[in-house]
Amino acid sequence: QDAFVAFHVDKALVNKYLKPLQIGELSPDQPSIEPTKNKMLVEDFRELRTTVEKMGLLKPNQLFFFLHLAHILLLDIAAWLILFYFGTSLMPFIVSLLVLTISQVQASWLQHDLGHLSVFKKIKWNHLLHKFVMCHLIGASAKWWTLLHSQHHAKPNCFQKDPDIDMHPFLFTLGKKFSVELGIKKTKYMPYNHQHKYFFITLPPFLFPTYFHCHTFYIAYTKRYWGDLAWMLTFYIRFFFTYGALLETKSLLAYYFIFRMLESSWFVWVSQMNHIPMDIDYDKNLDWMSTQLKATCNVEQSLFNDWFTGHLNFQIEHHLFPTMPRHNYWKVAPLVKSLCAKHGIEYQCKPLLTAFADIVHSLKSSGELWLDAYLHK
Repeated sequence: QDAFVAFHVDKALVNKYLKPLQIGELSPDQPSIEPTKNKMLVEDFRELRTTVEKMGLLKPNQLFFFLHLAHILLLDIAAWLILFYFGTSLMPFIVSLLVLTISQVQASWLQHDLGHLSVFKKIKWNHLLHKFVMCHLIGASAKWWTLLHSQHHAKPNCFQKDPDIDMHPFLFTLGKKFSVELGIKKTKYMPYNHQHKYFFITLPPFLFPTYFHCHTFYIAYTKRYWGDLAWMLTFYIRFFFTYGALLETKSLLAYYFIFRMLESSWFVWVSQMNHIPMDIDYDKNLDWMSTQLKATCNVEQSLFNDWFTGHLNFQIEHHLFPTMPRHNYWKVAPLVKSLCAKHGIEYQCKPLLTAFADIVHSLKSSGELWLDAYLHK
């Protein structure tokens, strides 16, 4: 199926393990596509997939990723050198914080590429460098990320299947349908009618320093990802040893949590601009392309937007072809637009600031729908 093809780079290897599990074939009179799926769209998308493969758009440019890693490492070193050479007064402290934040966010975009197996042709090299970047440079578990992110890609914005929207309903109410449902049920974990206001001081600054910190260690420990835990410890040893030699304990802890808050804010605004304003619903078992297009939108291309978002401004193309190297998204975008136009599917692309504003607008709209249902139903 299309999800299987999208996720697996070495299909021959996967088929080798699946073959012993085969229990039979469909009888000739059975439909090969379920009624909930658009047969013509499925066929056209598979034809597009074949075209993409023939064009070589799934082949990575390793120089691109080498240069990206190099600038991450240079920024990481520069953050420490700023404090070492210029001292720990306020201005060097702030500049160093900003430089390290940039390095960390860019590292998170690179680990995303590695986790999707889009940097090297050989899977094992993607996994190895993924551990180095995610565990050693960032301090989180690579397997933890893969576990959650694969679920997100399989069923984006599908309630109880996409872990990225697990914040509903405990912190926010998401989507028109679910907001009305909560209001009718008189459910109130938070004052949702104000969620567009408290969003600014909750999810963006605190997702990394609080929830992600605890959850990555919890999953790594409970699932016995001992290799990941060992790699993660090297980050903390390196950080507190190098920066601890320059900063006093209070300043060191402040430095750590401030850069985590800045990193978290950058990540949340970018990652949510493509999904939160889109349709959020139960799984409707739609075809692969329809599922992805209902849950994703794009942001306009520019050199800055590409760098700032890690090419996640091409979220539609990324979701349709998750193993595609990000430097090729712009090449396949016109083909995806054409296919969307043919089948009457909306292809949303907006300016960066508009995408950010739409997060707030969608939260405000959902909160108002909840309040109206809460008071009047």
